[in-house]
Amino acid sequence: MDFLGWRIQRHRKRGTHRSYVYTYPSKKALHAAMVKVKTLCRQIDTNLPLDALLLRLNSLLRGWTAFFRPGVSNATFQYLSAYVWRRVIGWIRRKHPRISWKDLRRRYCDGRWWPRGQEVELFQAGAVRTTRYRYRGSVIPSPWPPKAA
Repeated sequence: MDFLGWRIQRHRKRGTHRSYVYTYPSKKALHAAMVKVKTLCRQIDTNLPLDALLLRLNSLLRGWTAFFRPGVSNATFQYLSAYVWRRVIGWIRRKHPRISWKDLRRRYCDGRWWPRGQEVELFQAGAVRTTRYRYRGSVIPSPWPPKAA
């Protein structure tokens, strides 16, 4: 079942008869984020510095990962991170069509592989730690006062 961008599924735990509910980011939500990344990379002119693109992308990625953090989202974050990397590198390649990979990495990645502008580094969605909801049971405070004896 899909609800508010989440794919909610029930899986049986291996070796037992107990089942648990898992929440994943839905494919529709992931696709919507990818379309936004693609349009941003097409809208930002290549005459602008890389920082202009990275600022817009970072705000989008931070918000998206913060929303989907409390679930089974690690693989989705890794996939989105790889997609954004390809898009940003493609934008740089359009900006400098004849640049070699060695010069691209030296100029825009500080000799590594992750894009970085003058002041801003591309947000790594794959590095975001996911959290899971814990069962709190009786620890949840009751809104009613205890009965007087």
